[in-house]
Order: sequence, then structure tokens, then C-alpha cells
Amino acid sequence: MTEQPGIPDSPTGVPAPPPTRTEIPKDASQIPDDPTAPLVTPGAFLLELIPVPVTDIDRAKRFYSEQAGFHVDVDVSPADGVRVVQLTPPGSFCSISLLKGLPMIDMEPGSLRGLHLVVKDIEAARQELIGRGVEVGETEDLGGVFYAWFQDPDGNTWTLQHMPWRP
Repeated sequence: MTEQPGIPDSPTGVPAPPPTRTEIPKDASQIPDDPTAPLVTPGAFLLELIPVPVTDIDRAKRFYSEQAGFHVDVDVSPADGVRVVQLTPPGSFCSISLLKGLPMIDMEPGSLRGLHLVVKDIEAARQELIGRGVEVGETEDLGGVFYAWFQDPDGNTWTLQHMPWRP
């Protein structure tokens, strides 16, 4: 991967993420440019944030950051009783959010199923997660596409997916 201005590559070739934001910017001038962000072009509908329903935000944050290796982008409380934690898997443009105090997004904890993390080397990714303490199932070949399933502490399920033909 080519190093992008201001963002050194990590040893895995994935650009290092920006620091965790813990304060809400007062205006747009306080938000730094992100040269890694995809362009939003006319007609585009970018999927960038998926709420993940959990019972304990701190426990889930530890699982996703320490065990699954996601970067903590945001951890803010913008209003009384509201908390927003946003985490991003390595190399992804789509993040997850762990939320409290937003009834319009309430879901049953553990009810999310089959979120896909596309990887280049499923066995290496599987071993990395196992090495961090995540229980990951055996790799399954489902017609030439490979999957390895795991879940978070609340039972939300994820799969590593590898498509050998994909560059």
C-alpha cells in the first residue's frame, strides 16, 4: 500500500488511523481533513456506519478494540444520557457504532447477524483474532468463497470472508 500524506502505513500495509476523538467539534473548522476518506459523489449512497446493539458499551468497546483490532474513532457523550462510540475495522471505510440513549436506534442486544469482514488471507486473519482471544470457528468453503464465524460478547455475529479471485 502506498503511504498517504500525513498517514504512515502500519506494518500490515493498512494506513494508521487518526487519533480517537473524545470531544465534539464546535464547528467544521475543527475537523481535520481526512485524505483517506472516500469522495462523496453525486448519486452515491455510502454505507459508513452500522449500529451494533450491545448491553454494555465499555465491555463491547474493549472487545472490538482490544480483541477484534478495531480502531476507536470516537467516544463522546453529546448530551445527558447519550453516548456514542464509533470503531472502524482495519482498512475499512465502514465503521460500527455502540450507542446509548438514542431510542430511534434501539435494537435487541445480540440481534445483529452476519456482518462481513472481507480479508485477503482468511487463515492469517483467523489466527490473528484467535491470538487476541476471539473464539473463531473453522474456515468453511461455501462454493469457492471462504467463511469463518465469530461473535461479540452479546452474540452479534460476524464472519471473515475471503474470495480468492478478488485482488
